[in-house]
Amino acid sequence: MDATTTTPATKVATVKLLIGGEFVESKTSEWRDVVNPATQEVLARVPFATQAEVDAAVACAQEAFKTWRKTAIGARARIFLKYQQLIREHMGELAAILTAEQGKTLPDAEGDVFRGLEVVEHAAGIGNLQLGELANNVANGVDTYTLLQPLGVCAGITPFNFPAMIPLWMFPMAIVTGNTFVLKPSEQDPMVTMRLCELAIEAGIPPGVLNVVHGGEAVVNAICDHKNIKAISFVGSTKVGTHVYNRASLAGKRVQCMMGAKNHAIVMPDAHKDQSLNALAGASFGAAGQRCMAVSTAVLVGDARKWIPDLVEKAKSLKVGAGTEKGVDVGPLVSCAAFDRVTALIERGVAEGATLELDGRKPNVPGYEKGNFVGPTIFSGVKPGMSIYDQEIFGPVLCLMDAESIDEAIEIINANPNGNGTAIFTQSGAAARRFQEDIDVGQVGINVPIPVPVPMFSFTGSRASKLGDLGPYGKQVVLFYTQTKTVTARWFDDATAHGLNTTISLK
Repeated sequence: MDATTTTPATKVATVKLLIGGEFVESKTSEWRDVVNPATQEVLARVPFATQAEVDAAVACAQEAFKTWRKTAIGARARIFLKYQQLIREHMGELAAILTAEQGKTLPDAEGDVFRGLEVVEHAAGIGNLQLGELANNVANGVDTYTLLQPLGVCAGITPFNFPAMIPLWMFPMAIVTGNTFVLKPSEQDPMVTMRLCELAIEAGIPPGVLNVVHGGEAVVNAICDHKNIKAISFVGSTKVGTHVYNRASLAGKRVQCMMGAKNHAIVMPDAHKDQSLNALAGASFGAAGQRCMAVSTAVLVGDARKWIPDLVEKAKSLKVGAGTEKGVDVGPLVSCAAFDRVTALIERGVAEGATLELDGRKPNVPGYEKGNFVGPTIFSGVKPGMSIYDQEIFGPVLCLMDAESIDEAIEIINANPNGNGTAIFTQSGAAARRFQEDIDVGQVGINVPIPVPVPMFSFTGSRASKLGDLGPYGKQVVLFYTQTKTVTARWFDDATAHGLNTTISLK
């Protein structure tokens, strides 16, 4: 279906813009339906903001920056202490909204919100994070120290697959470090993001400090080009991320882009069998495979190749259905377009010679016949050059590859251009250490299938999965959202002020 419409088919709610502290109706003529992927019910209509609306959001953010940057760091921290409390109080409501518009199960939706909440909690500790450095008496009576000062108006562009977590990666850390923010959520599922923004305003974020505009390519380009936006954080596809990075960098902005992936897990023959297979199934098929950190490829080393039938049985035991139903493990794909793309790639995998061990197409989901459902799907005999290996499927599809040794498995992973995450399952400390040293991937799990770091650290994807030097949240993002200013100071009293010095020495 074409989700973009210009006139509503039925009377449904409209998603608002947030500009200058007010939730306002867009004056655009271009709208998109927000659709429940399990039922195809239209939940709301989201506007594609006009250029004037983007300009108004940035102007409000720029004006608010004048006073927000001067707000005491303790006052900023207290807002986020209040905000984390409000998120906790509304966890069930937020998860329900998320499940309705995105499709993931309610427990997974709560996890989405919770992982964002952890970053909000980290933001509340900004007093210990935004510290400069001091060197006393670097020369005679001279001190040198650094200040971490906010940049100005920053912006974030977020994807559909984590509509709570990833916005919460961005605007809390940007705002708590003294910046103001313009957020562009995914147009596919913006409703939970907007509810989070309502709670942020309730927590005390002043008018203009947080603004939201909706839209597609035109709004993304407007953000990249706007002369008053100083930094952009992006999470999404490699194609769009590369475009954002190049365009915004040419416009002189600071940019970080977390992009596509092809995450591999090595399974060694000495691994704990049940734990490893459970972890693989959860990491491959949870969230219907719509995670940038999903394990989409497993490299089975030696006798671990004999475990394929057991893995298939585990995958068969997972329940496919609407995210609101109890006991469901795999919800629908986010859209009809995503469904068509994933099923087409499964067909290509068969045509290109991979062995289809488990076919998840056309699962039986009583009561939800219109849903975008694909069940767990497993291919063996996968080789580089096959479409299912070379492309990020972003669905519940696991590719199995063979290797004779850990060294061969590491070579396979390092030859892939992406570097978001990887894992090894083994009971050998020596094998795990070799893996963590030799693997060329930003985030490494040892018997942990999805090694996303907690907020005290930073998300550290690498190679083709990331553009920009600094990652989101954690210590790195404090540096991303601030400018380091170095001050060299010398104070004189009457006893030490003497003579004329024409050299650059401070002795």
